[in-house]
Amino acid sequence: MKAQKFLAGLFLLFAAELTALLFFSSQDAVHRPDVIRINEAFQSLQDGWDAIENHTDQTGLDYVALDLNGNVRFRTGPGLSESIHAAVTHRDTILDLEIDGLNVGKVIFYNDSEQIFRSQKYAVIGFVATAMLLQTLLCAGYFLYLNHAVGKPFRRLKRFAERVADGNLDIPLEMDRENFFGSFTESFDLMRSELKKARLAEAEANARKKELVARLSHDIKTPLASIKAASEVGAALAGDDKLRENYDRIIQKSDQINTLVTNLFSASLKELEQLPVIPEDMPSRELKTLLENSDYLRRTRIPEIPDCLLRADRLRLQQVFDNIFANSYKYAGTSVFTSVSLRNCRLIVCMEDSGDGVPAEELPFLKEKFRRGKNAGRIEGAGLGLYISDYFMKGMDGELLLENGETGLKVSVKIPLSGTV
Repeated sequence: MKAQKFLAGLFLLFAAELTALLFFSSQDAVHRPDVIRINEAFQSLQDGWDAIENHTDQTGLDYVALDLNGNVRFRTGPGLSESIHAAVTHRDTILDLEIDGLNVGKVIFYNDSEQIFRSQKYAVIGFVATAMLLQTLLCAGYFLYLNHAVGKPFRRLKRFAERVADGNLDIPLEMDRENFFGSFTESFDLMRSELKKARLAEAEANARKKELVARLSHDIKTPLASIKAASEVGAALAGDDKLRENYDRIIQKSDQINTLVTNLFSASLKELEQLPVIPEDMPSRELKTLLENSDYLRRTRIPEIPDCLLRADRLRLQQVFDNIFANSYKYAGTSVFTSVSLRNCRLIVCMEDSGDGVPAEELPFLKEKFRRGKNAGRIEGAGLGLYISDYFMKGMDGELLLENGETGLKVSVKIPLSGTV
């Protein structure tokens, strides 16, 4: 409704301006004299010429009466032409006064066409300027109205969209129900509410899934430990080599399953922020025990370890070595060359198998979650071992480095020394 009134007002002003301009353009700059009043004044002068000093003007015209010598006998006002030459130049009307057929003088009627034209021009200019000023004020007022009614809500909506894009779904959208965008903005705030509900529901569902995975992983480890223990007893009591080999295979598969379940359990706990890494002072000689525990197939020779004090989490470091040896058993199936060195305030444990290694372009991605090399083929695996190991080492301010060595994949575990972190 306001827009219609505004447009109607602009149209009326434009029509008035156009009318004024058309009227002005139709006017002739040369004013047509009023013949009737000129004749009336001329006749009055001619009849009272002998007593011209008693003559009074009854027509309202501007004129001057001259005798034959060019002397002024009568004038209606100052500033009028007083000579024939000036009258001709000004395009005044000049009439001869005759009495009894004799020429007694001349009457010069002032040509006010230029003055009339100028006054008309100023009037039209003033009207158009006033109309344009009104148009400017109307446009400025309407612009302010549009800025308040349209621009401001859209700027508010833009800020709201930026907050939603950043994930902030708690701040509602300010609404003006009287504004014609009120229902429109209300629908956006409803969208925000629904998005918030959906995000909360999704987060709750994900948390439940992770809790379920962590709980199932933990529950699986209990019967798995019983299976391994029973197999170890069976292998110890078996009198037949074939039977003992079968028990050993059960034990090996149990260890593989235990490693996978541990990885899955650890990943679930990490996302739930329940997996602590607590570094503490640890003698380097304890590494031998950790490496022996991880290399249960005895495929490596543990070298002499420099005597120093490490800053590490024993449990997490054991899991790191478990994952590295389990990967070597699974993908390479060869002996493992292990070396230990002390460099740059870190104790570096390097383990290199004799497999085919990993394509160079895949190395940077092996520490990502659920990423496996193309050479894994159909070998079972979740792609979590190196991801979890890297997470543990970062928690200890250490580093896990993967590279292709001279014979196969080389994994370096860099453990910081105590007092250097």
